[in-house]
Amino acid sequence: MKIVVQRVKNAQVEVERKIVGKIQKGFLVLLGITHNDTLEEADYLVKKLCKLRVFTDENDKMNLAIKDIEGELLIVSQFTLYADCTGGNRPSFTKAAKPEQANRLYEYFCSSCEKNDIHVEKGIFGADMKVSLLNDGPVTIIIEK
Repeated sequence: MKIVVQRVKNAQVEVERKIVGKIQKGFLVLLGITHNDTLEEADYLVKKLCKLRVFTDENDKMNLAIKDIEGELLIVSQFTLYADCTGGNRPSFTKAAKPEQANRLYEYFCSSCEKNDIHVEKGIFGADMKVSLLNDGPVTIIIEK
């Protein structure tokens, strides 16, 4: 399981020209799931994400977590994080989990974040989504388990 975390001033997801998820200050999280991922990997990444201290404090140091700033999460499933480009110019996505497994873990990940008292918005699993954001910093961090 892999997450790409972007610290944002705001972000939103559109599906068929309709906004389905929108946040202000917080994290846009792109979530990739592979075949052997389990609830344990999801729990590990949720804990890391919720405690990640990359928001600035009063001394302009990255020292605050998302709950400290009352931030929000926008979580988007993205199977392309497991693209394999070693065999040529057209990526292979065979390392990405099958949709049923990936959706189950995606929903579990999102609900686990909500259980940490953080407001969560989501994309629509499997949909063609348009994601827009204002990256703050920029700060982009990749965490994998």
